[in-house]
Amino acid sequence: MNTVQIVIEFLGTFAFAISGIRWAAFKKFDWFGGYVVGLATAIGGGTIRDVMLGVTPFWMTNSIYIICTAVALVLAIIFKKSIGKFSRTWFLFDTLGLGLFTIAGIQKTLYAGLPFWVAIIMGCITGAAGGVMRDVLVNEVPLIFRKEIYALACIIGGLVYHLCSMCGFNIEITVISSFASIVIIRLLAVKFHISLPHLRGEEE
Repeated sequence: MNTVQIVIEFLGTFAFAISGIRWAAFKKFDWFGGYVVGLATAIGGGTIRDVMLGVTPFWMTNSIYIICTAVALVLAIIFKKSIGKFSRTWFLFDTLGLGLFTIAGIQKTLYAGLPFWVAIIMGCITGAAGGVMRDVLVNEVPLIFRKEIYALACIIGGLVYHLCSMCGFNIEITVISSFASIVIIRLLAVKFHISLPHLRGEEE
């Protein structure tokens, strides 16, 4: 299971980085700008989580995230004309990474001795905040605030994790159930164009 998690985490990091780099390319950023946006997308959520928990940010103890983003940038430059054809693949990796990073945030917070409602928030931050940072850097309204069910999937996955823990399920079943709920909700929301209602101003 650890090997599978490592592979999914790498693919998720790669997909997050690619999403940031593609946005940077659309906005005509240079190579360095693309790398910064890709890296912020890949590690932003986990960094915010670790700072709030008062621990050393995870990427400072393992260079794989820095290297992974660099690889994503090189591939995006070399295969710039064909990389868009794999948008469904990037979306799948992004979704798998979202589920895994959310669970990682929940577990790290629980290991720090904080209550579960904090763990759910930290899981959501870990999974979704990188995308918010990406959108801010490219001067866009964050996607999770206006279009897709993204952060909400993280929250529901966190509640599933908590429910499984309360029911006494072992850690494997708990993790798999939480991960599956996040992935399924995200896939269904995109497939059927499900989103939350928009707020309307007084003039509307």
